[in-house]
Amino acid sequence: MNSIFNTFKQINRLSLRKAGVGLLCLTMGLSSCDDMLQSDSSRQIFNGELDSKTDSLFFAYGIMQAMQQLADQYVFQGEMRGDNVGTTVYTDNDLRQLYDFSATTSNQYDSAYVYYRVINNCNYYIAHRDTTLLTGSTNVVMHEYAAVKAFRAWAYLQLARNYGSVPFFTEPLTSISQINNNDFPKLDIKGIVNRLAPDMEQYTGYSVPNNGGGNHGVGSTNFGTAKLVNPALCYIPVDVILGELYLESGDYANAARHYTTYVTSVSKIVGSSYAEGLVAPYTTRTIQEALATPNDMLSTSNGQSWKNIFAVNGTQDIISYIPMAVNSMRGTTTSVPLTFGYNYYSTVSSTDELYVDEIQLEPSQALKSLSDSTTYYYYRDVSGGLPQQYVGSAQVGDMRLKNITRQGTDEDSTKLWIQKYNNGNIILFRNTTVYLHLAEALNRLGYPDAAFAILKEGITEQLLDSTRTYVSAETKQLLQTTYPFLSTANKSMFPAQTTSNYNTTNWGIHQHGAGVTGDGNYPGRSGYQFDAVVSKKMEEISKQFNLTVGATAQDTLNAKINAVEDLLCDEYQLEFAFEGTRWYDLMRLARHKNEAGTFGADFGGRWLAEKLKFKNLSVDLKNQDKWYLPFE
Repeated sequence: MNSIFNTFKQINRLSLRKAGVGLLCLTMGLSSCDDMLQSDSSRQIFNGELDSKTDSLFFAYGIMQAMQQLADQYVFQGEMRGDNVGTTVYTDNDLRQLYDFSATTSNQYDSAYVYYRVINNCNYYIAHRDTTLLTGSTNVVMHEYAAVKAFRAWAYLQLARNYGSVPFFTEPLTSISQINNNDFPKLDIKGIVNRLAPDMEQYTGYSVPNNGGGNHGVGSTNFGTAKLVNPALCYIPVDVILGELYLESGDYANAARHYTTYVTSVSKIVGSSYAEGLVAPYTTRTIQEALATPNDMLSTSNGQSWKNIFAVNGTQDIISYIPMAVNSMRGTTTSVPLTFGYNYYSTVSSTDELYVDEIQLEPSQALKSLSDSTTYYYYRDVSGGLPQQYVGSAQVGDMRLKNITRQGTDEDSTKLWIQKYNNGNIILFRNTTVYLHLAEALNRLGYPDAAFAILKEGITEQLLDSTRTYVSAETKQLLQTTYPFLSTANKSMFPAQTTSNYNTTNWGIHQHGAGVTGDGNYPGRSGYQFDAVVSKKMEEISKQFNLTVGATAQDTLNAKINAVEDLLCDEYQLEFAFEGTRWYDLMRLARHKNEAGTFGADFGGRWLAEKLKFKNLSVDLKNQDKWYLPFE
């Protein structure tokens, strides 16, 4: 297999020969979801069976090609309606309409059809795949079969996020009568989960197919650097998408269960590196000296920088992505890099010339303010050669935004380029996603200390120490039994952090950009402590919304849960900015705040409206109906 994208191209010819010309109308030729469900064509198709190993592989790659064709929309739908990006004089009208919630069905980034194209291809595969094929005694089909169901679930998740209630079907639409005479039920996210999750539960613990293993070259950029695609990273693990479905629908226990299964059982199978320590916990220089080179403040002990996640051949921390073609001759390209001011497809020879003046999207003031206001924690040697270290803090901000932006100089000093997209990879899930969403689920289950631990120092053996007084006995037991990260069988995968062990598999996520937030076994303690940080956030929320916390222990716990959820919301913004997830995070948290009713059944709507108040929108986001795009 010389190129995964050449394979993507071949699938169209192969699937049409086997399935007939009518499938073209459903997978390639329609201009909108409205066309798909109300076609007046009379063309017929011939059914085909996916009864060989090779044919199914081609068809799976065809589904990936359909994923490529929705990649740009996924990013822009998820970012433009949130609070990460700001527009410029160069921003095109379709993006502006998403930004100010005025998009109509004519918007090029408002297409339910692109998700249904994935769904229908998956439906066809699932209906026709021979699942009994063996190589020796090994079933060679079921991991791929489960992965296709994961693709379908992901596409339905996006539809529910963007449109609320949507037509739902699991049979392949291969005849025109099925389209014209449909009576598909319209389901919201909870209805979709109820229909898809029970069937997918049988595949929990499955790793994704590797399709021959290794990386496959898909050509090179104009500078001769080969871009490699690991086929395993093109799939979505079943436990990850099940966790996402359950989290979105408010089933926190099942969400946490599947995230736990992924980390403890699945990710180690595919060689994932968990959430590695992408932070510099130690500097011998003053904080002022270190600020002159912010990349150094994000380096691990082996010199890896947080922004390396987003390098063209980066695989650290990535679970699943959509790799776009390196030029139009090789397949579907992406406009996302150019929108952020980087001409990935340019033929110029100078790297500097790849950064264009016509930047359409830049970091919002909301994101910059959050980044700048974040406390950075550090430690350094005490002068005089004493063995202990000094732990300090400085109001110098989180380093992640600094790490993935390029500031203009001289006459371009006001320009700021985002460097997460200096390549054609559209990231869907990272190991960090799993850990933070696990924290969200544990928090809503009533364990805000467990959620904070994931931010502060990660889930490691040290949480069981008597020194970790902020972690309750109940939470320690929970992490050894119900969600057995630290069970006797599993805890060796999560060794404690020490001043001499920087290679632990799990660090606090806030350390990715804010320095030494975990205590480890350092002589001094970080200032990032549960009681202080959560209390401060509770006070901010109470003041902002004029709230009063009740006097009971449950009232206090509910207020802490709400505050930790807001800390997680801040972390999502710092960690995942520009990756296409922000609006969905905000919407999900707002909905769950409404459902929790801690501060009233409309608190989530008020909270969301406050988050986006700086946009001066003409729509009332307190009304949940206004959260969705128009669907026809």
